Amino acid sequence: MAAVDPARPGAPPTGATGTGTARSALKGIGRSRFVLGMVLAVALPPAVEVLVTVAGYRNFSIIMLLHLAVAVAVAAIGGIWPAVVAAVLGTTLLNYFSADPVGSLSIADPSTLFTLLVFLAVACSVALAVGLATRRAEEAARSGAEARALSELSLRILSSDGSLETFLEKVRSRLAVDAVTLLAGSGPSAPSGQRGTGSAAGSRPGRGKGSTTDWNVVASAGTSPPVTHAAADHAVVVDSQYTLLINGGPPAGQPFSGQHQRMLGAFGAFLVAILERRQLVASMQDNQRLTEGNKMRTSILRAVSHDLRTPLAGIKLAVSSLRQENVRFSPEDERELLATIEDSADRLDHLIGNLLDMSRITADSVNPLLRGLGWADVLPDALRGLPAGRIRVELPPNLPQVEADAGMLERVVANLVENAIKYAPEADVVLTARAGEGISLGGRPASEFRVVDQGAGVAPAAVLDMFRPFQRLNDSQRTDGGRNVGIGLGLAVANGFTEAMGGTLAAEPTPGGGLTMVVTLPLWEGPLP
Repeated sequence: MAAVDPARPGAPPTGATGTGTARSALKGIGRSRFVLGMVLAVALPPAVEVLVTVAGYRNFSIIMLLHLAVAVAVAAIGGIWPAVVAAVLGTTLLNYFSADPVGSLSIADPSTLFTLLVFLAVACSVALAVGLATRRAEEAARSGAEARALSELSLRILSSDGSLETFLEKVRSRLAVDAVTLLAGSGPSAPSGQRGTGSAAGSRPGRGKGSTTDWNVVASAGTSPPVTHAAADHAVVVDSQYTLLINGGPPAGQPFSGQHQRMLGAFGAFLVAILERRQLVASMQDNQRLTEGNKMRTSILRAVSHDLRTPLAGIKLAVSSLRQENVRFSPEDERELLATIEDSADRLDHLIGNLLDMSRITADSVNPLLRGLGWADVLPDALRGLPAGRIRVELPPNLPQVEADAGMLERVVANLVENAIKYAPEADVVLTARAGEGISLGGRPASEFRVVDQGAGVAPAAVLDMFRPFQRLNDSQRTDGGRNVGIGLGLAVANGFTEAMGGTLAAEPTPGGGLTMVVTLPLWEGPLP
């Protein structure tokens, strides 16, 4: 974290501030306490002399101890220099009012002079010790406050949403400034401020000679945050790429206090950690997408090598047979060969459609066109080509419309019904729906569509695996006369489309055996057609 640079021209060099012993004392004690200590150093010694004079008490030793107590008290309040003033003034008053000859600064007895010099040395030494101890106590208290502030900030950051805006708002409130802006440099040159050192007056990160850095606003917090270096009161170089612009705090051209500079250094470290965490998360997500894409391509190649070649082989065999000129087929045989071609073509169309849909879902390129739809509106197209004798539609009348995409909802219903027919070959598939109290999705009222079969069912441990691409029940189950039932994309596509429409797809055991697939979609809240 670099030092704070004045963002406006005409500011004094940051390295020149805080020099001199008096300025160091002010940093340790504070200006108000220093001034109060000076006032007491001037007022208390005369007050002691007035009190002892009014009381008629002239014991030299006791009065000297009272002045020593005054010097110690002033040191505890105002620091070293007010205590030295109190000690010198107390010595002078002792000499004038209590040492012979009284009423004169001359000293008749050499032992009295020695006593006064010892008193001055002791008073200054005690004041020095007390002042240093007070400064150390103040510094320890400030360090403890900084540590508590940083600990609290760390806990808040860990428990927050991790956004840069949230972090910058915490920085703004902790520093008590008006606004904070994070800039990112996008050029080849780095900010000109040197890390860990003060920069010259009026220097601006990224504005040095020959600089080609372009600054972009990453995040901001506060009222009217600055977006350029010229509009900011202070600029803080976080690292070679990022800079904080601050409005408020010390007057423009004056640096932050040492405490705030240390806190800014810690804030910079947190900021870099947040940015690196965001980059790491983005990289992990990219790697995960690449991994999923590779798995998808591998699975597609496997599907093409086996499942897609089966209907192609059937079509090729039937067409080759029909084209043989030296073989005459009966009308029944021709109809059977044509039916084989049609069935294989339908299977091929369905497999390719699922592959393309799964590719769209994996690439996050599914954009549903949501509108109000009734469950019954998509059934005619969804059930086309499926055995009507195996399907019982038991939808209640006057169901409210759901928010869905017509094409996606049709594919969801078609895949669920086809899957139920394949894995429950000896029982009918029942389609029901309901809406009303107790059915909600994300706080919105919703409706459920159920596909109920009385097949073998699925073990609870295998429910999650059903929704994975290229996953078939038991991964080796064969039905329909020993043919493979598909490439295991139906439920994955149905689940992907349902989630894209803002709904959920779940599996429940059917009472008495079997599986029930439940599609839940929010109710349509727009105007009715």
